[in-house]
Formats: sequence, structure tokens, C-alpha cells
Amino acid sequence: MHPEKKQFFLHLFAVIVIPAVAFAAEAGFRVIATADLKALMDEKKDLVLVDSRTPEEFQEAHIRGAISIPEKVFEEKIFLLPPDKKAPVVLYCNGVKCGKSKKAAKKAEAAGYKNLSIYAEGFPVWEEKGLAIVAGPEHATKIETAKLKPAEIRQLLDAKSSDIVIVDVRDESEFKEGRIPTAINIPVETFALRSEVLPKEKKIVVYCNTGGRSYNAYRKLMKLAYPSIFQTTFAEWKEAGMPVEK
Repeated sequence: MHPEKKQFFLHLFAVIVIPAVAFAAEAGFRVIATADLKALMDEKKDLVLVDSRTPEEFQEAHIRGAISIPEKVFEEKIFLLPPDKKAPVVLYCNGVKCGKSKKAAKKAEAAGYKNLSIYAEGFPVWEEKGLAIVAGPEHATKIETAKLKPAEIRQLLDAKSSDIVIVDVRDESEFKEGRIPTAINIPVETFALRSEVLPKEKKIVVYCNTGGRSYNAYRKLMKLAYPSIFQTTFAEWKEAGMPVEK
């Protein structure tokens, strides 16, 4: 084997994170982590990076160097892949709970492609780490978040609702000083990377002190395709005289 090809496969089989291992076992494809994909791209290897998300998501922002082949029209757009069925192809979508890249990889495999990998952490983690993206005009557009008032949250907590997960996106030190009861801590800086602990079938409420960091977490949840997201602030919670847990 040519030395460069050998080096490529060594990178491709690099150590990967635990959530990605589980995803790989389910999908039956190799999985690479963010650091491995960046290394391959930095070395300008001849891999093809495929964004399996919708055209609208790709237009808003995507990893620099990726091509758009949405999963739903993959068979129609498969001509965008190289003729060489042994060429390295890496597919991604919106994180470990997004199934688009896995479905697209299965379609590519059915078409005869042999060297397929999945970047399971996906675009949200790539962007979160500050790596190179191409952003469209809609990327920075301000969004309106769905809010929950302290009294509404308190009502759910008092009813011991199992339908809600409250996430404090502040730093660990702030979380330890005082938090909304039952809240878990996922700092916004690593929010997309650690989001696999959040069930998509539940209401996710994010909060920080005054709204800036929780707004960023809210946007990340949107990109991760969480269907039921809400925002509140710790300042409002305290001003309403609600209990603070330490």
C-alpha cells in the first residue's frame, strides 16, 4: 500500500469518543471524531465530505469543504460522489441523535461505495469548537425563543412532571452556588458535544443568569433538531421568590 494511503487509514481508525462508538455499532460504519476529521482535512487528504442535512440547513451554515447531498434525495444526487467506489467518503448531519448521515451512508453502501465513515458529532459540535464553517446570510439572524415563566416551571416541578428536563448552561462554579431545583449542568461551551444526555421526547428548558448563554444553547438545540425547547433565566427565577437549590 502507498505510504500516503496507509497514513490515511491510520487516521481513519483513530481513537473515537464513547457516544460515537455506540453509534458506530448501531450503524455498522466507521465513526470518526471531530479531531480526526480536522486532522484529515488539515492534511488535505482526498476525502469527500458529505453534508446529509436539508438544503436549507446547508445553506444556513456547513463545514467548509463539504458538499450537499441531502439524505432524502441521496439517490438522485449520488452522481456528486466520485466515480471511484473506493474513495474515502465521510458523512455528517446534526449530531449523534441525527439519523440522516447513517441513512445516507447505507444508500451509498448499496450503490457500491466501500470506504464510508460517519462524523457522528456532526455540524453542531464542529461549530461549537470554532472550526471552519461557511455561514450563509441567515446564520446570524436573531430568533425568538419560547419562554417559560418561573411560575409555570414551578408548577411542573411541584407536579413532579417527568416530561421536563431543566438545564443550567452556566459554569460549574455558578451551578454549585445555586440553581433551579432538579437542574442538570451542561456549560454552553460544550453544550452540543454533551447534548446526547438530553432526551428528545421531553421538554428541554435552558437557562443562565440573564439569557445570553441560554440563548446560544437554545440555538444549538434547534440545530440538533430538538422539538420542544424553552428558555428562562435564573434572575427571573430568584426575583419571583422561587426556591434555589445548592
